Amino acid sequence: MMIYTGTKQGHSLSPVSVSSDTSNMSSTSSRLKYVSLGVLVLQTTSLVLTMRYSRTLQSEGLRYLASSAVVCAEVLKIVACLLLVFRDQSFSVRALNRVLKEEIINKPLLTLKLAIPSGIYTLQNNLLYVALSNLDAATYQVTYQLKILTTALFSVSMLGKRLGIYQWISLVILMTGIALVQWPSEVAPIAQQKDLTASSQLMGLLAVLVACFSSGFAGVYFERILKESKQSVWVRNIQLGLFGLIFGLVGVFVYDGERVRENGLFQGYNNVTWTVVALQALGGLVIAAVIKFADNILKGFATSISIILSTLISYFLLEDFDPTSVFFMGAMLVIAATFLYGYESTPEVNPSKV
Repeated sequence: MMIYTGTKQGHSLSPVSVSSDTSNMSSTSSRLKYVSLGVLVLQTTSLVLTMRYSRTLQSEGLRYLASSAVVCAEVLKIVACLLLVFRDQSFSVRALNRVLKEEIINKPLLTLKLAIPSGIYTLQNNLLYVALSNLDAATYQVTYQLKILTTALFSVSMLGKRLGIYQWISLVILMTGIALVQWPSEVAPIAQQKDLTASSQLMGLLAVLVACFSSGFAGVYFERILKESKQSVWVRNIQLGLFGLIFGLVGVFVYDGERVRENGLFQGYNNVTWTVVALQALGGLVIAAVIKFADNILKGFATSISIILSTLISYFLLEDFDPTSVFFMGAMLVIAATFLYGYESTPEVNPSKV
């Protein structure tokens, strides 16, 4: 409650009210940070695990097409972003039409710039399905942290950022940890060997590596575009989604056209499939909404908890992962590297590239 004291100059805020307001703001900020941590962990872990489960689920009938799931996710993302822009425009249809016309139709060159990251994101989304069809969730989760390295390298080369000594050390630790995670284990039983051959771990690893490089480049490219203009992030995501929808449909009919003609676009869909689609579409938007409350340390915690949860659930529930001491050592190094990379949160800008 705010308390005022009377003075000859009028009313002034007492130290009690200032202290109370500061305490309330601090408490609210703390709660928002913990909520952000929970959301980040839930989104990251649930998407990986449900996608892995949906790609390995033994059920009668056809398995859903990953390319069609990517298209559905783009449609859902566009609808969600349109609703967010509609809300920002005070729920005015006329204002929504004006914004879309001014920012998308009347700026064709700026819109076309987003075709590049959109195409890469579409490729990346398809690769994630390939990766989780061939790798267990824990191995995928740890290996995918290689995107920290690719993002850092593209940030240095494209944005002129300078990394601190702790960040360079963390990247070396990261590479070491991922190498240990991918280190061949002892000879597995014959049944398990057949399983591994069928799922092709090499294919999964290559898919993750390409996804890491595409994620790093597209993320930095998109960041550069956002810095060059003052356009709403939601409008940008609508533009990305429109191109992503086009590229996704091309992918569907090029790679799965025959199967779509025979059994339809939504063949093999079930509740798990739609959950994966929703998580993939809305996950990025949820992260964008809460990331302002999450600092680098909090993101490090989220990544670490997500890796641990993915490992435990893969071992106890999905039963598709048998951890080794080498894996645990590599996972610990990756987690440590994640924290160390966020230690210096404000890298300097290289004056020669400004």
